[in-house]
Amino acid sequence: MQPSDLKNLKIAVVGAGYGGAAAAKALSLLGADVNVYEQANQIREAGAGIGLRPSTMNRFREWGIFDAIAKVSSPSDRFEILTPSGDPIVQEAWPAAGDQVHTHLIHRGDFIDALLGVLPEGMVHLGHKLETVQDKGDGAVLTFANGKTVEADLVIGADGIKSVVRKELFSDKDPVFSGEHAYRAVISMDDAHGMVVDDNLRMYIGRGTKIYLLPLRHRGQVSFDITALCPDGTWAPQVTKNDLLATVEGFDERLVNITRHLDLTTVNIRAVYDIDPVDTWHSDSVVLMGDAAHSMLHHQGQGANSAIEDAGALADALKQADSVKEALALFQTTRKPVTDELQRISRQGWSEGEIDEVFPGQKPAALGSEK
Repeated sequence: MQPSDLKNLKIAVVGAGYGGAAAAKALSLLGADVNVYEQANQIREAGAGIGLRPSTMNRFREWGIFDAIAKVSSPSDRFEILTPSGDPIVQEAWPAAGDQVHTHLIHRGDFIDALLGVLPEGMVHLGHKLETVQDKGDGAVLTFANGKTVEADLVIGADGIKSVVRKELFSDKDPVFSGEHAYRAVISMDDAHGMVVDDNLRMYIGRGTKIYLLPLRHRGQVSFDITALCPDGTWAPQVTKNDLLATVEGFDERLVNITRHLDLTTVNIRAVYDIDPVDTWHSDSVVLMGDAAHSMLHHQGQGANSAIEDAGALADALKQADSVKEALALFQTTRKPVTDELQRISRQGWSEGEIDEVFPGQKPAALGSEK
């Protein structure tokens, strides 16, 4: 599209998470009139640490925000996968992207704060819970629970795994329970029992459990994450310290001690869900992105990275195509094969049929699904 067309484009982004904030930045750089509508009254990202891959950091450089992200992250050279006792299984450098070779390890809260901090003041509107989206072909109308109605030439559904936009227009399938829980906490370096000696991610795997140690050296902290098999599909399950200790039984005693000394009130506890691939992400004027389009399990560490890549690809498509309709088709053609594969491999080893092979004797009693 021509610069003059882009400047006349009114865009409404639903959701101010990673994908929505990144899309707002990328599209505002095109000159479009962008507004972001977030249901929460205050944006606070729960959880712990994630890794921003080299290709993601290249997007931030392209948008002029690399330094803002780098300031609140730690560059990492490689990742390691180890047995429960600490014997090495895999040690690899992060996949490079051009000159960028480091994955940047960052706290989720710092990441969303940095993204929102580079958006123009007044672009993000809190307290807007989407109720309906009406596709009019040449535009769309959003209706919010607070009574506000918004019309836009392009609506971007970046509203996460429970996306209202997806359910209204593209797929009414519910999220899929993986048969596992994630327990995430941030601890001090001193509480890591000497297990963090550099800025590289380590994952200990076995006995139906994965334990991640992700250094956040710029904070003097470590993200400590346990992913464990469990048949309880309650979104926010109730667990005890003994439940957590049972998941790390047989692991390096230092990992057991970290778990033993966790303050349970500071642990983010969630059942792990993703969605099945969505056949179509877009109409003529509405498009899905990020978790709304392709929520995936966290085993490949690609959820946030995929959302950022979506934002860049959508901006690229709008510049390259002759119309919004053509741009959305190009965006899906570019990104969907990539995310379909990431969704597939992120499930690998954790589906019902594979658990016995990957974790002998650890298959949960039931893999029930709960909304």
